[in-house]
Amino acid sequence: MSSQQGDRPPTPGSVDPPDPRRWKALALLGTAFFMVILDATIVLTAIPSIQDDLDLDVAGVQWVLTGYVITFGGLMLFFGRVADLVGRRGVFLAGVALFVVSSLLCGIAWDGWVLLAARAVQGVSAAIMAPTALSIVVSVFRDPAERNQALGVWGALGGIGATAGLLLGGVITSGISWEWIFYINVPIGVAIFLLVPALINETKQRVAVRKFDAAGAISITAALVLLIYAIINAPEVGWGSTGTIFQLAAAAVLIALFLVIESRSSAPLVPLRIFKIRNLTAGNLTILAVGLTVDGMLFPLTIYVQEVLDYSALQFGLTSAVMTVMSIVGAFAGQAAVTRLGLRPIAVPALLLIAVGTALLITVSADGTFWADLFWGLLIFGPGMGAAFVASQIAALDGVAEEESGLAAGLVDTSFNIGSALGIAIVTSVALSVAGDATTDDPKVALTEGLQSAFLVATVFAVLGLLAAFLLPGKTPDPARADADAEATLAPMND
Repeated sequence: MSSQQGDRPPTPGSVDPPDPRRWKALALLGTAFFMVILDATIVLTAIPSIQDDLDLDVAGVQWVLTGYVITFGGLMLFFGRVADLVGRRGVFLAGVALFVVSSLLCGIAWDGWVLLAARAVQGVSAAIMAPTALSIVVSVFRDPAERNQALGVWGALGGIGATAGLLLGGVITSGISWEWIFYINVPIGVAIFLLVPALINETKQRVAVRKFDAAGAISITAALVLLIYAIINAPEVGWGSTGTIFQLAAAAVLIALFLVIESRSSAPLVPLRIFKIRNLTAGNLTILAVGLTVDGMLFPLTIYVQEVLDYSALQFGLTSAVMTVMSIVGAFAGQAAVTRLGLRPIAVPALLLIAVGTALLITVSADGTFWADLFWGLLIFGPGMGAAFVASQIAALDGVAEEESGLAAGLVDTSFNIGSALGIAIVTSVALSVAGDATTDDPKVALTEGLQSAFLVATVFAVLGLLAAFLLPGKTPDPARADADAEATLAPMND
């Protein structure tokens, strides 16, 4: 992104000149997004320290992770649409303020319940910030080619943040204390809050009458919260338990009700015609599979390194460094190539690398080492993950009309988080089941057998993602034509 690119004149047919602050705005919004993604994984390496200091049992400490994921994943679609209607900058600022306050509460938590409540609120703030920030990026970058560049950077940040949390969490927890994984958000959040008014103008959906689909919002939000809650808790209570079955059934009923409401609403929360945009649908399917695979791999990796290899938090963080560094390489290589080569030529090799990297981890052993059991898998997985985030993020936002960008951003973020929750739940269930059925008396050997099966399932997820990647266009789309097609598709929704 050179200065020449930043001063590029608008494409023919555009009305407004490009915002000279757009690249600075991207840097600011990207920092916020990076922190939100980071906070989903940075606590993994700090879990043992948090458990000891706050005297949390296993179920309680699990909610340090799941409380954030449930509110984050369940509310993004809602807040993405709210930002379209109410105003993106104002909604984003509210999210940043809540993020700062909740992070501070997480750090000073004097009891387990305080931390759990603060993490849930932190998830709400993340649900506000992530889709709203992404929709602002779409609205700020009016030139379609530059928009794809910006979305490529955005996808790269997502891929890097997903693994950087493991490294930073280990370093911070070992070097200072676990509280600082939350305190670090406070000065960064305050700086973002103060800089937003100088770099970003307020934006709202350009419609004459602003109507809010309350029935649709309530039904889909309740459905997503129930779905994610049921998925996350299924490994502990059982997939066939009454509670899990009831929650999944209730979520299905609410989703069906939501579809009925949206098909009849004059101002739907999610206009169903948006799924006629091929790239959006294919991009969401791909990133759903990426979420399944990434967290389906990272969770058993965490257990293996800390409980089988007995690595400290710092050692675990340093172990993941190879994956983090390679995800940066893959993300920026993918960002540079996707505009020239197209989405499918980047997404397919990326998912293939993810599948191969995950498959190499299936052979982990109870007496393993980093170099023999982990290095090559992480080395190959990293660039695939970085490039996959880039391609799927661009696809899910490519050709979406500016006034629907909050909705599209909420959809893609929700798809990834549902994939993440489902991936963790499924691999955990498989690992516990296989480990419980193991014939050995050595608990580490039994656990390793369970984790091997978990990595196998994550590999299957990657193959599904590979199939989804083939749905993406094989050639570089014409950005201007894509925008025109989106406007034509979505025009009836805004009448």
